[in-house]
Amino acid sequence: MTFALTAVAVGPVALWTRLGAQVRPRWHRAFGYAWVTCMLGAALSGLFIRDVRLPNLAGYTPIHLLIPVTLLSLWRAFHHLAQGNVRGHRLTMQWTYVMACIVTGLFTLLPGRYLGRWLWSA
Repeated sequence: MTFALTAVAVGPVALWTRLGAQVRPRWHRAFGYAWVTCMLGAALSGLFIRDVRLPNLAGYTPIHLLIPVTLLSLWRAFHHLAQGNVRGHRLTMQWTYVMACIVTGLFTLLPGRYLGRWLWSA
């Protein structure tokens, strides 16, 4: 959860440092690598989280399908960058932030999931 919450906080900073008239490449790279590290940590640690209460396959629920999507998206973003495709890199990272941080975060807060039960029962 620490990786995921940190990624949600760090992601907008990494994206913001490349917007506007004043570009901050050092900040972008530092926060970008921090965000990617958090995303890798969240995705890989998600492999060890199982939920037997919801419909699942060997403890993996449909939200676990976002793990390979996240890993593939991160690889794709760096592949775009290695090819000099800055626009592709930017769009992939923005899409990954929205899907992996925002959408996945909302799914984890559904009332039937562990964090949802914890949050909404209080």
